[in-house]
Amino acid sequence: MTTEAAPAPGAMTGLRVIDLSRVLGGPYCTQILADHGADVIKVEPPAGDETRDWGPPFHEEDAAYFVGVNRNKRSIGLDLASAGGRAVLMKLLETADVLIENFKPGTLDKWGIGNDVLRQKFPRLVHCRISGFGGDGPRGGNPGYDAIIQAMTGMIAATGSPQSGPMRIGVPLVDITTGLYAAIGILMALSERQKSGLGQFLETTLFETGLAIMHPHAANYFMHGKPPALTGNEHPNLVPYTIFPTRTDDIFIGVGNDATFRKLAREIGKPELGTDPRFARNKDRIANREALRAELAAVFSHHDAGPLCDRLLGAGLPAGPVQSIDQALTSPHAVHCSDVIEKDWYKGVATPIRLERSKPSLRSVPPGFSQHAAEVLAEFGYSGDEINALVANGVVCGRERRR
Repeated sequence: MTTEAAPAPGAMTGLRVIDLSRVLGGPYCTQILADHGADVIKVEPPAGDETRDWGPPFHEEDAAYFVGVNRNKRSIGLDLASAGGRAVLMKLLETADVLIENFKPGTLDKWGIGNDVLRQKFPRLVHCRISGFGGDGPRGGNPGYDAIIQAMTGMIAATGSPQSGPMRIGVPLVDITTGLYAAIGILMALSERQKSGLGQFLETTLFETGLAIMHPHAANYFMHGKPPALTGNEHPNLVPYTIFPTRTDDIFIGVGNDATFRKLAREIGKPELGTDPRFARNKDRIANREALRAELAAVFSHHDAGPLCDRLLGAGLPAGPVQSIDQALTSPHAVHCSDVIEKDWYKGVATPIRLERSKPSLRSVPPGFSQHAAEVLAEFGYSGDEINALVANGVVCGRERRR
């Protein structure tokens, strides 16, 4: 991906997405589609997507949190609590392929534009809802937040060391993965529409996502009936698979099978470890985890992290230095892959989905609040006077948010 060449048609070019979602899961999903060419119209409430305020740091009035998941979109501020706002939304949906929202289940029904109404008016529309727990069941309609779902799905209980106690994962993994599942579900529904000619409703929930990604802990539990112990950086099923100190920085070593372990032992000049009865098989290494850790730590303490990892990786062994985000983003491989993309004031991480012919592109920086309201409405047939009246009546927002 480059920033200089004219954007090439992406795989989603021609797809129109009306994005009513806010915060993270939904916007992360629609940025994936937008990077690959979809026309994503971000419909924001009069106060704007709340993550615009989740800073510092800020660019002008928009926080980095918002900026990081909203490139390649157009923004219109719309008061959907008003009948006029809902009428504008229905106009936008006339040519839409996808509607994505993360309102509390039942909100669209309360407004008279629930899934039954949408299905009747727009039979080809794919309607995706992201919610905390879904609309029914004991938790149906409850709010969902990443850390709360981490707590409720066993993720926090499985993360941390005996010394630290249970810990939240530092990346909003549930929100982001829910966005990924939403994107996959939308693409599945669009694929099915090619055969049936019909759209459909789909939902991804944070709670079910949290459970779905609890691997291998859920699989282990189903097998032996025991919840995971706190093992810090250690893996419950593989040894060695953890952080080791070196003479300079920490490294992470991951070994997936016995042959790889024997190869590691030879590469670090300790071939006898590969045939030692305590370490020869993975189940033996698990039983003698601490003894092996001591053996390897003694060897690694005589090496510098960078050269050691380069040598091990070059030999086909899984090893990597523990890097900070600035080191990762400026690493030679990230530079080679053009993983940092830039346009005007904006910098971001490129999409990791690289198709051979249908290229992703950075076409526009994240939008200011309601920046494209007049442009979008004009495309849908509204006259200048009609647009001015919608703004004057508070149905459509100008560039100022109502805080």
